[in-house]
Amino acid sequence: MPPPERTTTPVLSKNAAPSRTRYFVVLFAVTLAILSYIDRVAISKAAPFIIEDLHLTKDQMGLIFGSFALAYALAEIPGGWLGDYMGPRRVLMRIVIWWSFFTASAGWMWSFWSLRINQFLFGLGEAGCFPNLTKAFTTWLQPHERVRAQGIMWMAARWGGAITPLLCVTLYQFMNWRIAFAVFALLGVVWAILFYRWFRDNPKDHPSVNAAEWELLEPNQKLIGSHGDVPWGKMIRSRSVVFLWIQYFLITYPWYFFITWLSTYLEEAKGLGKTESAWYAIFPLFFGGIGCISSGFLLPHVADWMGGNVRRARRVVAMAGFFGASAFMLLCIQQQNPLLGMLAMGMASFCNDLVMPCAWGACMDVGGKYAGTVSGSMNMFGNFAGFFAPWVGGVILTGALWGGTWWPADVIHLAAQNISQWTGIAPGDYRIFLYTMAAAYFLGALCWPFIDPVTPMEHEAAHHD
Repeated sequence: MPPPERTTTPVLSKNAAPSRTRYFVVLFAVTLAILSYIDRVAISKAAPFIIEDLHLTKDQMGLIFGSFALAYALAEIPGGWLGDYMGPRRVLMRIVIWWSFFTASAGWMWSFWSLRINQFLFGLGEAGCFPNLTKAFTTWLQPHERVRAQGIMWMAARWGGAITPLLCVTLYQFMNWRIAFAVFALLGVVWAILFYRWFRDNPKDHPSVNAAEWELLEPNQKLIGSHGDVPWGKMIRSRSVVFLWIQYFLITYPWYFFITWLSTYLEEAKGLGKTESAWYAIFPLFFGGIGCISSGFLLPHVADWMGGNVRRARRVVAMAGFFGASAFMLLCIQQQNPLLGMLAMGMASFCNDLVMPCAWGACMDVGGKYAGTVSGSMNMFGNFAGFFAPWVGGVILTGALWGGTWWPADVIHLAAQNISQWTGIAPGDYRIFLYTMAAAYFLGALCWPFIDPVTPMEHEAAHHD
């Protein structure tokens, strides 16, 4: 049983230096971010084995990928709201136990529908992870530490995903994909137990927080506690919140390629073997991690260069990230050499992730005590793109669906056919998919002039500029 929570303010000498207990929250966030992306990316690397074992087609595999993202999206707002209402301690423990079970049980599946349902339930479980970590940051960190912590956390998430292909290739030499999924699940259970014993929703209740550190964190007290009365009307009417939703959909659409179709792309379009493709698959997520940490540490300096204007700094960095990602994706399409192509894709991912601390930092500042719900709503729209993108990829890449009877597929085919005619690329080529990704990045940049990333949504109308 965890020790009883302290209900009085820490008492210590005024001359004592602040303790650093709050940084362990960042450590727990980093480790969970790594685990979440290992569990999420593992199925991508296992996709060729799954397709063979379960006798699936590519469009079916795309629907399986998308089932996780659809459930993840639908449960994001409830997951973030629960963190605002119950506190992240209990919510995160339940989230991680749930998704660990469905990670392990993926290895028990026997058909398209069984695995699709499993991935849907897996997505329901993992939803709320990052909104609740964001909620923990708002209560445990000082304002100037939060965006940097987001950069560190997302770097860890990306690098966790980056090492997963190599980790899977190594594990698959000793066990099949079904057993490997059980190993990944066990790591999550260990995390959940350790986190629940250590974490407190209120820093004041943690025995390792001394008086000096509590003094630093006391201004966050207004953000702690139950906030179930979310002002939904204000959130929906907030221009900043709405454009945060749109830009996150547009940035997540291309990013999901990196954790779903990338391994198949490298093997089929570039002719690489499984081990070689695992090494190349590191590039986007590894470079993305560098982009996250670079953005987190760069933003304060950009704000200083702009006379302390944090609003303008976040807008500039986010727009540069979107435009840069679009340009590098177009460069990737033109490259025949696999190494040069993946370096360009890696740089697109680097630029992609320059945006991440800007967007999640905006959720903390715009959302305030409702940061869990606001960040959950943004992540919901991102994962609607996560459902859409793998399915679009499957439709584009599966020639059998050309001229299909389901009208959304026909719409995708028509768009892909127009891209094919414009570029001279044969229908069904991976490069058509990459062109749609470059377009999404370009449109994402156009959202940021309409986002005020520092003003709480309650006060937004007075601060539009």
